[in-house]
Amino acid sequence: MSDWMIELVDITKRYGDLVANDHVTLRILRGELMTLLGPSGCGKTTALRCITGQNIPDDGRVLIDGKDVTDVPTHRRDLGMVFQNFALFPHMTVSENVEFPLMIRRMNKDERAGMVMEALKLIHLEGYAKHYPRQLSGGQQQRVGLARALVYRPKVLLLDEPLSNLDAKLREEMRFEIRDLQKRLGITAVYVTHDQEEALALSDRVAVMNKGCVQQVGTPAEIYGQPATKFVADFIGLSDFIPAKVAAFEDNSVVLAVNSERIRVPAVNGLQVGFDVLLFIRPNDVQIRPAQAQEDNTLTGAIDKSTYLGDKFDYRVDVHGIEVRVQTHGAERFEIGEQVSLHFPYQRCSVILDTEVCPVR
Repeated sequence: MSDWMIELVDITKRYGDLVANDHVTLRILRGELMTLLGPSGCGKTTALRCITGQNIPDDGRVLIDGKDVTDVPTHRRDLGMVFQNFALFPHMTVSENVEFPLMIRRMNKDERAGMVMEALKLIHLEGYAKHYPRQLSGGQQQRVGLARALVYRPKVLLLDEPLSNLDAKLREEMRFEIRDLQKRLGITAVYVTHDQEEALALSDRVAVMNKGCVQQVGTPAEIYGQPATKFVADFIGLSDFIPAKVAAFEDNSVVLAVNSERIRVPAVNGLQVGFDVLLFIRPNDVQIRPAQAQEDNTLTGAIDKSTYLGDKFDYRVDVHGIEVRVQTHGAERFEIGEQVSLHFPYQRCSVILDTEVCPVR
């Protein structure tokens, strides 16, 4: 038995001249929650629809549980689907909505009743069986959608922006409920969203997509801490990108020239002296000091803007015409125009090539 529950192998899907998925290859482990993350139009929903069978790829193959299902219709793929708009039948009670997938599968009535009650217990709504959707809150309606998707015990649970119609507090509550339910059942799940925080909070792994390509696949910590491309770094959290040139290699480190100053960062493959690159660091990792502070791995500049954010200060520092953003919780205040030194901790820095290629194939 393969470790992979879902495999997209070199999937290409076109809509006329638009390439929605460009040679997408993605493998999802049994029992993991994989999030497809990216902006609108990046190809994540197209990839999901290739898994469901709503889209037939122009090239490539789709495998579920080791079987090629590329040409298998949706209803024979053993999938559960949770939609963005709940998609409940308003004229049916909660139990009837949950029972509906079992009815169309022509299951025995007594067996259906037991499975429906089991599904409602999973989502803690067993006391709402006779309620109608209009009598439920948005969060309760989404729970019913989850129960309906899980009632026939599918191999895979697919969730397409399921929390986007809920308010912020309820979204946070529901993301924890979805994660808890997925872990308790041990079911493989694919979650589609454009919300970075949601993806980081929910996922075992995240596939970041842009312009039909998979830019990077990794754990939330890998995606945030070691982004593979400028797009990934910029899309996930706040980022500083400082133009630099590769000046030298020393002791498994790369020495970058930023104007007349030097910054050492961990080495990466594929670089040569003279390459134009981007020095990447998160604004909360940059350490701001008074200008007289002398320390390795520093750039000097002047405070251009200062914003008070309650629990921190957000500074924009002009470093010889380059804007560097710094966020600090320190008690020391810096004034507009003040000269400062910015320290770049070695292990928090990385080099990124500014490229539009699709690195994951």
